[in-house]
Amino acid sequence: MTTTTASAGTGEPAVGKTPPGPARRPRRSGRLRRVSLPYLLLLPAVLFELLVHLVPMVIGIVMSFKELTQFYIRDWGMAPWSAFDNYRLSVDFDAPVGEALLRSFFTTCLFTVLSVGLCWLIGTAAAIYMQDTFRGRGLLRALFLVPYALPVYAAVITWVFMFQHDNGLVNHVLHDQLGITDQPSFWLIGDNSFYALLIVSVWKGWPFAFLIVMAGLQNIPRDLYEAAALDGAGMWQQLRRITLPSLRPVNQVLVLVLFLWTFNDFNTPYVMFGKSAPEAADLISVHIYQASFVTWNFGTGSAMSVLLLLFLLLVTGGYLWLTSRGRRTADV
Repeated sequence: MTTTTASAGTGEPAVGKTPPGPARRPRRSGRLRRVSLPYLLLLPAVLFELLVHLVPMVIGIVMSFKELTQFYIRDWGMAPWSAFDNYRLSVDFDAPVGEALLRSFFTTCLFTVLSVGLCWLIGTAAAIYMQDTFRGRGLLRALFLVPYALPVYAAVITWVFMFQHDNGLVNHVLHDQLGITDQPSFWLIGDNSFYALLIVSVWKGWPFAFLIVMAGLQNIPRDLYEAAALDGAGMWQQLRRITLPSLRPVNQVLVLVLFLWTFNDFNTPYVMFGKSAPEAADLISVHIYQASFVTWNFGTGSAMSVLLLLFLLLVTGGYLWLTSRGRRTADV
């Protein structure tokens, strides 16, 4: 039996009854507003990302199918279509253009392998050493991060002055002070340019590896090391059995990021050698720049850029597939 009824003649709803249906609409609209707000906030960043990256990428792909030279700079849309001629010219390794691109590709691969390996090795060793507590550890950590914090151009120009033949610090130390070399070396030309570029790349990149590995080491429980020490495990056994396996997920991402950064690095060789890098340090990024902006053959340079993009996508996809497969095998 209902104890509360509507007041006669007033039209007021009975106490305790559910409000009419239309009153719920503001609640649904408020929920929809809360759900859509994050996407609305991300929309400007997504649009700018498309403008900065996607649009130039699409334009570069279109340019790779055109015979775009200096004669069509004012109106590149009027350049005639060349179909796959630019790609055939780039991969024709018997011709001078393809042969030079292949040599630059192998030079870049060797440079990337050495740079990434040394960056990871030095960064991991420094991060493991910094795990122990000692006086001045905070200051030393800050000093280790200085190369990573410095602007690229300022750091590379400083190294260029240090590599000078007549009054550079490197020759002064190696030749004048230590007597290791018979005569001052030319570091910015010839075969030594490769080693000079490698030194600058490692000096600039290993602090990033140090920072990432040091962050990964914080997630390893100290109890594992204490238990291993009680079982008689030495430093190298702890490193092999505990540290490196625990750092495997971190190292997988770190190596991939270092590979992409190093293989695509343009600033370092360009600031060191200018528009025409020596043959020993002719990285593919500078080589594509020369093919586009020095010889004014933007169609061929765009085709080389597309081939480089496809190569990096292939390597990245294969690397992610192998690492994910290795994780599934380890979990099983």
